Formats: sequence, structure tokens, C-alpha cells
Amino acid sequence: MPSKTVAIFLCTYNGQKYLEEQLNSIRDQSYENWKIWVSDDGSVDETKKLLEAFQETVGHDRLQIFDGPRSGFAANFLSLISNIDLSADYSAWSDQDDIWDKDKLGNAINWLERQPDTTPALYCSRTRLIDENGEEIGYSPLFRRPPSFANALVQSIAGGNTMVFNHQARSLFNHMPPDLEIISHDWFAYQLVTASGGRVYYDPKATLNYRQHGANLVGENRSLKALFYRLFQLLGGRFHVWNEVNIKALKKMDALMTSDNKAILEHFEKAHSGGLISRMSGFFRSGIYRQTIVGNIALFIATILKNDGQMKMNGLGLIDQTFPRCQHS
Repeated sequence: MPSKTVAIFLCTYNGQKYLEEQLNSIRDQSYENWKIWVSDDGSVDETKKLLEAFQETVGHDRLQIFDGPRSGFAANFLSLISNIDLSADYSAWSDQDDIWDKDKLGNAINWLERQPDTTPALYCSRTRLIDENGEEIGYSPLFRRPPSFANALVQSIAGGNTMVFNHQARSLFNHMPPDLEIISHDWFAYQLVTASGGRVYYDPKATLNYRQHGANLVGENRSLKALFYRLFQLLGGRFHVWNEVNIKALKKMDALMTSDNKAILEHFEKAHSGGLISRMSGFFRSGIYRQTIVGNIALFIATILKNDGQMKMNGLGLIDQTFPRCQHS
């Protein structure tokens, strides 16, 4: 029987420097039944010319190019996955400057094919870090606690560039209101799949080279300074704001949630916005957790402080004004 089709949703913006390497790594996948749908968010460099040249190589039926919404990276990714005219058995997000391992899609499909067709299922993985010259510089953190909605509420464990999901998981995005505000597409994917009772598998094996450079919109910064920034964001107001945005988004999607996860969200909301006693009760009853000991300590302190630490942290200049990947602390 023919293998099932994978839709690769690639978002580009002025990505000419590394795009060709990424396209070649997709072309060389051991799992060959894929199609690429590209949303270009207004590139003014040679990105579109590179895409068109690759299109001539692999065929117009295997690569199609669309104009993006020009409303940020998350909106660009969501514009593709929510497009019901782009149909496939499985879906994968792709950044423009990574390099995929040859078996990236194959490993994901092997797991996804063992999941029930009626259950939303999401595969994600660890990443191998490279610098601008392609030299290996390390790995993203290795997480050992099981994925769950209680974890997804307070942490994103994997980047969208590692994610592959089945049709049931993708269909969840079709229920999103057009004006829904989210923090990031990959974090919300983790929340949405687990909230609906779906299955998430975090592969401890790296499946791609994740490039680190100054132009990364969302990067992997593993320095001690970056760690402290993320911890202070947990203790300060920024994490509080992120949680508020996520809670509002999930409440608009609660028709998709299991009754148990609705209860977890309700307790989490109390931990987020109630008085001290209510926050502490909500914290323990929700069962929320992060993947590291340090992260859980910071989460507990952040729950006690609520938003009260924001002014102090900002006054000390300790809250970073960039958006970090939430899984890396």
C-alpha cells in the first residue's frame, strides 16, 4: 500500500542564507511521501527565488508557495495548519534555517502510525544545536517527566520545528476563533493536544540541527545569564501575562477539552489570579509541574508572589524583553 502523505508547513521570511540547506534536508528524507506548503511572510531577499528554483526541481505538485498574513511567526504557522484546502494524513512544521536528520519524518511516522486514528497525537523531540557555521555546540535539555496538560500549562517542552502530528491533532486547530491570541504556535499545540485527551510523545533523541544565530526569532540560549532571565520571568510579571493569555485562549476552546482537564484549568486559573490561599490551593489541586527541579521551585515561588515581583524585577533590569523558548529552564 502507498505510504501516507506528510504535509510540511514551512514558514519563511528573508531566509536566503540557510534555506537551501533546509530544503535539501527535506528532499533527502528517508520517508519520501511528503509535500511542502510554504507561507512567505513578505521576504525582500532571494528567498522566493530559492523556493521557485527548488519547486522546479521537485515539481509544482510537491511544493506550493503562498503569501503569509504578515502578523508574526505564530500567525504565519497557524495560517497554514488551519487552511482546510491543504490536506494530508500527517502534518509537520518546519523552520527555514534548520537541517533535518534523514530519518526525522520516518521516526515520527513510526510512532504516529501506532496511535489510534481517532486520538489526537503529537510527536516532538529534542534538538541538536549548531552555530551559524553549522558546527555542533550542544543539545537542548533532555526532559524525563511525562508530557501532560498539567505540564503544558506552564511549559513548552519542544519546538514546533520538531513536531509532527496526525489528522485528529491538526483538526483541533480548525476550531480556533480567528481572533484567538496565543503566545506561540508550538506551545499552544502542546496545550491543545493534551487538553483534548490526545497523546504526546517526546523523543529523547535529537532529530534535527537547530541553528543558533543572531536572527533567531526564538532561539536556544543556554548561557547562565539566559537561565537567570528565564527564572526571573517566572518570578516576575511576564510569565503571569503569558499564563493569562493561555488561559483565555484555552477557555475559548474548552468544548474540545476533557472534563478532567477542564478541572485542571479551573484550578490553574485560581492559582494564577486568586488570593494567596486560593492560589496555593489551585497550585496543588491543578497538579501543574515543570520538567526541572529549579523550574518547579521558581514556579512555586511565582505562584506565591503572583504579579507582585514584576516591578522589583523590572526595576533591577532583570526581566528580558525578548520571547524565549519556554521549555529551556
